[in-house]
Amino acid sequence: LTVTPDQGPVRMAETPAAGSAAPIRMALLLPLRSETLGLAASSVRAGFLAAWERDRDNITVDVVETGDVAQDVLASYARAQQQDDIIVGPLARSAVAAIAASSLVQKPTVALNYPDGHGMPGAAPLPPQMLAMGLSIEEEARQAAQWAAADQPGSTALILSTSTPWQRRVAAAFAAQWQRHGLPSKTVELSAPDGYLSDPELVQLRARLRDDPPGLLFSAMSADQTRQLRGALGDGVSTEPTNPTFSTADALPPPPAAAPGPSLRGLPIYGTSALNPGSGSNSPTQELDGVHLLDLPWQLQRDHPAVMVYPHPLQSNSADIERLYALGIDAYRVAREIGRHPVGRFQLDGVTGRLNVDFGEGAASFERTEQPAVYQNGVARPVTP
Repeated sequence: LTVTPDQGPVRMAETPAAGSAAPIRMALLLPLRSETLGLAASSVRAGFLAAWERDRDNITVDVVETGDVAQDVLASYARAQQQDDIIVGPLARSAVAAIAASSLVQKPTVALNYPDGHGMPGAAPLPPQMLAMGLSIEEEARQAAQWAAADQPGSTALILSTSTPWQRRVAAAFAAQWQRHGLPSKTVELSAPDGYLSDPELVQLRARLRDDPPGLLFSAMSADQTRQLRGALGDGVSTEPTNPTFSTADALPPPPAAAPGPSLRGLPIYGTSALNPGSGSNSPTQELDGVHLLDLPWQLQRDHPAVMVYPHPLQSNSADIERLYALGIDAYRVAREIGRHPVGRFQLDGVTGRLNVDFGEGAASFERTEQPAVYQNGVARPVTP
């Protein structure tokens, strides 16, 4: 973050001595019993309380269970404002939108998600006392575009996705950021029956790339789908699925022989944290060697100073659950800093990335810069872009 003189100094958030400050009451609003969000909410709570246990700093945390209905969340939020000094939550996108659109926000609020359209042109601003710091895969796509534009100046990007809604959002975010750099891009949407890319379409894509190679590929897809893509760019199309109960060979004729010519495996590929399935995945990742991605320090840098001081959740086989746990840690650290210094700008070397926060003077702003990485020998290793 560049600081100009009229913006004032940016302070680095530090851990104060325990019990050295005035008491603060925090409310953590989460849908802990929700059928759809209960597991995610429990992971955020675990991370939040792990951070609180390490740096209580005369702070009391009230965990408030909320329902899924907007009116229930609004009622819980209103009660929390009467009893607590700072509110963290809610988690659901719709609940954040409901609070942002209400006239209730009178105390510092750290939302754990973003309302629909947040950050897009014409989107309604959040209330001045509300900061949104959810994990955004669309923001990862925008950061990936900035990275790729610096690495491959003047290049045309070919953006690949399926019709899955989240992949379409990721593809659109990358394309919009690429366009802001004044660079050309094309988007191809591939079929993915049962989650696996269509082999005939991969053959057609390979022929297209040979005839008109772009400067780079951006994969808005999952790790397994990107593995299939890498197989198609090698010496032949890889049709072996990772799910042993499904075989494309049972449903499709053998793919045509690969067209002659040099291998396309050296074509630069960029992607998001969706390309990092985590240690709990049984899928091999050697096929992703050389692929560029962004992810949280929590997932990539176990020796990061901020990561090392917090316990990792037990028996977590999901990278997404790990990321939500990390979100809980950073949400507490941001809320604590706002609670101690309600007005001003600060930086935090967080477990979800490098955080830049401006709060208390007009509209709040939040920026997270995630860690770049490149696959080497099947492992996503941090790099300096």
